[in-house]
Amino acid sequence: MFDFENIVLAASVEEAVAALSANEKAIVISGGTDVLIKIREGKLAGCDLVSIHDIPELHGVRLTEDGCIHIGPTTTFAELTNSPVIMERIPVLGRAADTVGGPQIRAMGTVGGNISNGVTSADTATTLLNLEAELTLTSPAGERRVNVNDYYLGAGRVCLDHAELLTDICVKPENYQGFGGCYIKYAMRNAMDIATLGTSCLVKPGKGGVIDTLRLAFGVAAPVPMRARNTEQALTGKSYAEALEEIAGLVRGEITPRTSWRASREFRLQIAGENARRALEAAWAEAGGEV
Repeated sequence: MFDFENIVLAASVEEAVAALSANEKAIVISGGTDVLIKIREGKLAGCDLVSIHDIPELHGVRLTEDGCIHIGPTTTFAELTNSPVIMERIPVLGRAADTVGGPQIRAMGTVGGNISNGVTSADTATTLLNLEAELTLTSPAGERRVNVNDYYLGAGRVCLDHAELLTDICVKPENYQGFGGCYIKYAMRNAMDIATLGTSCLVKPGKGGVIDTLRLAFGVAAPVPMRARNTEQALTGKSYAEALEEIAGLVRGEITPRTSWRASREFRLQIAGENARRALEAAWAEAGGEV
């Protein structure tokens, strides 16, 4: 049994935000892979639900004439992985989505839920950080836009007000064109497990085998998904060979993982450096960089 009081089956964004605005204990639900577990555990017992599952404009992936890729927050992981737009233009995001849980979770869980629950292990979050995704948040007062790198406030917290709804995830062409990408999920099991550490790399090669642009993000390396900006800056403009030599040490000096029952801080530091190097290798190859 799931202990919730009422549910509003919203048919539009306007109806959903109105329901949230009118009820301080209302919780948004779409795929339910996180919310229903919390209700069953008693963490959200007695809440009211606002379902956004059947709002058409919140679903799917589309490419606009200006090259922007718009991802609806209720798009499932499986749909993201299999989207022709994603496969052709930002396949690393689809590959990251394909590491989430098992087939049942990927068929129900949504990308909007994955980035909005505020957990540091979210598999799509690191790649969206690298893609500088722009989020549209809608409330009764209108819309505001937030870069996903500014979305996370702390463990389990994002800058989404109670009456606000994530209504669009936009990736602009300058943030994916010319880039190769790689996501590496290290977990205790090969499937259906939470990441011990997630590593996402995007790289754009420059002329003569130098790094034009590097973006490197980690999950479970800090309280929230994080960009390794010092490492990015240090390696930009260097040769690919130099970057491969230096990336592990730079990463280990920047990230701040903790010890948990899944792994020690020291182990996470070790695999972060190694996986950063491997991710750079794979991303560079995908981008067609000179070796």
